[in-house]
Amino acid sequence: MHGFIDSLAHRLTTRRGAWISLALGIVAFAALLGVLGRADLDAGGDAVIPQSEAGQVAALADEFPGAADQSLLVVASRADGGALTTAQFDALASLIPEVEGATGGTATGPQLSEDSRAAVIAATLPVTDDADAAEQAVHDVRTVTSENPIPGVDVKVTGGAAFGADIAAAFDGADFTLLLVTIGIVALLLIATYRSPVLWLVPLIVVALADQLATKATAALGTALELHFDTGIVSVLVFGAGANYALLLVSRYREELAQVDDHRAALARAWRASVPAIAASNATVVLSLLTLLLAVVPGTRGLGIASAVGLLIALAAVLLVLPPALAVCGRGIFWPVIPRPGQEPRRVGAWRGVGARVVARPLLPVGAGLVLLGVLATGIVGVQLGLTQSERFRVPSESAAGLDVLVEHFTPGEAEPMIVIVDADDADAVADAIDAVAGVERVTPVEESSDSSLHKLLVVGDAEPGSPESLQLVRDVRDAAHEASASALVGGPAGAALDVREASVRDFLLIAPLVLATTLIVLMALLRALVAPLVLLAVNTLSAVAAIGAGAWLGRTLFGWTALDLQVPLLAFLFLVALGVDYTIFLVHRARVEAGAAGTRPGMVNAVAATGGVITSAGLVLAGVFAALGLLPLVTLGQLGLIVGVGVLVDTLVVRTLVVPALFSLIGDRMWWPGRIRRQAATGDREDRDPEEGVAPDVSALREPVG
Repeated sequence: MHGFIDSLAHRLTTRRGAWISLALGIVAFAALLGVLGRADLDAGGDAVIPQSEAGQVAALADEFPGAADQSLLVVASRADGGALTTAQFDALASLIPEVEGATGGTATGPQLSEDSRAAVIAATLPVTDDADAAEQAVHDVRTVTSENPIPGVDVKVTGGAAFGADIAAAFDGADFTLLLVTIGIVALLLIATYRSPVLWLVPLIVVALADQLATKATAALGTALELHFDTGIVSVLVFGAGANYALLLVSRYREELAQVDDHRAALARAWRASVPAIAASNATVVLSLLTLLLAVVPGTRGLGIASAVGLLIALAAVLLVLPPALAVCGRGIFWPVIPRPGQEPRRVGAWRGVGARVVARPLLPVGAGLVLLGVLATGIVGVQLGLTQSERFRVPSESAAGLDVLVEHFTPGEAEPMIVIVDADDADAVADAIDAVAGVERVTPVEESSDSSLHKLLVVGDAEPGSPESLQLVRDVRDAAHEASASALVGGPAGAALDVREASVRDFLLIAPLVLATTLIVLMALLRALVAPLVLLAVNTLSAVAAIGAGAWLGRTLFGWTALDLQVPLLAFLFLVALGVDYTIFLVHRARVEAGAAGTRPGMVNAVAATGGVITSAGLVLAGVFAALGLLPLVTLGQLGLIVGVGVLVDTLVVRTLVVPALFSLIGDRMWWPGRIRRQAATGDREDRDPEEGVAPDVSALREPVG
């Protein structure tokens, strides 16, 4: 393996090899982008879980004429809150023919509320294979209402189809804005880190090209496999992880330039030294993401494979394209602060002091760090899961405003009724049983299947869609229906919401332990130890829980988010554990190398000195790009960005800086059990050092503070 790595490092960095490798990389990128250039992922929400009860109802839709039609509601209320006049009511009724023309379905009403202050037209929207047809129909209905204003009356279009259209419209241009902001954040932090007006461009261009290729590749994959996932999250992961890999490689390159005159030899040494940590970091996240393939929720499962593909592309770009680009540019790319032999950056000295103080007196950092993490974790107490329809939007939307009017003046369940399918012989008994359930306002027989063997019932409840009361009502209706007939199935949007909630809990309980196990295996393989991986995983798990608690508390306090979206805990936990352990990998892999010359405690100080600056920069980059998710219109993405951003900062500044070095100081050489560190003279060879390293770092200055 070492022979292959040495050979590849040589090919990527020599004068001729660098140009050939760079040309091959550009050609491969252009060819792949050309092949995938037309790939475009259809923007849409998560599909109904096929094996769920609501999924079975959806599967039977073909048995009923129009059973798969979506609902569209035109809600009218007076701007001053008063009762609708007869003229206003008649004007609303006159819109029915035009609404039917816009939707291609039927429209009924208007139905006047009991307080006479609102009225609603219920329209059906036939489902077609054209994904844009529903959005266009919603747009056409809104055009009808805007071109036919009713004096003194506010008219809103809401319902399931309207929410879908508003989500799609909210993302128009949002992904491009996210890309620009992400590039800006990464660029600013790279400039601040490298302190060069030129150097930052090279890794940024490489990572940006990787992101473009990942976008097309995942879109093609998603279309081929009918996956559902958010492209914004994939882009953020590619940029964040790619920038982190580049930071680690360039930092090691700068370090090697201070040791040798030949910049190509320095780059080759840096590449060989960085590959194990970068590859382990990537493997941790990719393997953790692939555990999402076991998820039941379609959006979660799709995000796993798409993100894994994106990160593999980022890894290939940083390890195979960035090195030849740096080799071609030469040492001068670091201008105006060009590293030369004998130099040690000031920041290394500062981090050396931090590491020495923590290792010399480890009890306080460990105690304070663990107490802080414990306090932050208490924010998870009392966290509610699940957002209502109106809570999903970060920005105002017409569909959410219309739903608010509907909830205020009508039975809330009108917006998302339950759909019941039952054998014809049991239809009456099931209808009577459901009608007796507390909270059910109305049970309406709708139609028979084509062969008359099945009946479809529409159930309207008194709870707001997506609320805990609505979910409990679905449970009660299902219990009553199943007791009346074994053939009864309860679905529709309300049923699907309950199924997704229960599936999300199941996914978390299954996947979270798999993520921990995957991370542990990667750490054991990298560190060739058992104690250190177990200790590090425990700390990172506590850090992840603390971040979720802190993010939930900040969301409630700053943004009024009363609950977390169902997907947020699982995705946040996965990203926090898998990405958070990256920085531990960067630090501890270096500490193992240094321990061969200086021992575990001084070796950890050397590792903090060497990696402190780059890990802090990497953490700021990753936190910044995840925070950019807050620009997107959905509260779900804002919550995920906030929690992961806070978690990365906590992991970077507290766990990696204080807790991990202090634990290594307390446990000492036993961290490497059952393996061991074979100590060698500072100027000799050692078993555990990287093969490209010649002379071990001078640790004599550490002996006094470490004691």
